[in-house]
Amino acid sequence: MLTINKYFSGNVASIGFETAKAPATLGVMAPGEYEFGTNKRETMKVITGALTVLLPGATEWQTFNEGESFVIEANNSFHLKVDVDTGYLCLYE
Repeated sequence: MLTINKYFSGNVASIGFETAKAPATLGVMAPGEYEFGTNKRETMKVITGALTVLLPGATEWQTFNEGESFVIEANNSFHLKVDVDTGYLCLYE
């Protein structure tokens, strides 16, 4: 079953689904700055565009481009800066 989610006044939208390994979301973020929290370990892969991320405990922002991934452990929060519409895939473990 698919689940539709919208956040930040519709600037972030995703479709949740089940993969063979774990739950996942496929979504798009419009330009802006966002903060997300995690309940599970998340692996985010940039499908198109780029995400500039302040990872938990980090002091410097990192940019992840198309095809690149990053991991956020469970029970953390992270900040994102998005300059262009960006597609992503997030796996929850």
